[in-house]
Amino acid sequence: MSGEKKKKMIKTIKIDVDNCNGCRACEAICSAFHATPKYSSNNPARSRIRVVRDPLKDVFVPVFAGEYTAAECMARDKYVIDGRQYDECAFCRASCPSRDLFKEPDSGLPLKCDLCEDLEDPSLEEPLCVQWCLSDALTYEEREEEVEEEEEPLDELEIGLESLADRYGLEKIMDTLARMSESKKG
Repeated sequence: MSGEKKKKMIKTIKIDVDNCNGCRACEAICSAFHATPKYSSNNPARSRIRVVRDPLKDVFVPVFAGEYTAAECMARDKYVIDGRQYDECAFCRASCPSRDLFKEPDSGLPLKCDLCEDLEDPSLEEPLCVQWCLSDALTYEEREEEVEEEEEPLDELEIGLESLADRYGLEKIMDTLARMSESKKG
């Protein structure tokens, strides 16, 4: 039944670039929250948020990791902010083959902002980057909207496997899983 509408809770982080001072506390807490074990290390390369910075021009723009894309985009637009030129990639939320941003540094698997939702500890009322942002550049919003029914989004494991399959081929992934399964039995 296409065209059917249902109510859905939309959770978003609103960014006010005029308030961002470039402190990067959001990057630090995000990488610590997603460390294994949690809060055991701080590596901004593992953060699901990054701040595009030009301190001399007082330009600071927080950007969250979005969906994985297997192909590079064709757009190479330029943006001018306060007289400084930026490539479109600087503000792109996607993890893609043409750059290392929003990829796990050890495995190369794509990262995506999960709003700090943790199944083991659902006590967080809002994402940590919002809680740690002292300049109010990040605010958390929840609202109910009517949306078209859609397929369930891919979870982190499915996104990672899709990325590996794109890189190495599905057959190689299946062979590797079969070998791993056999070695675990023995």
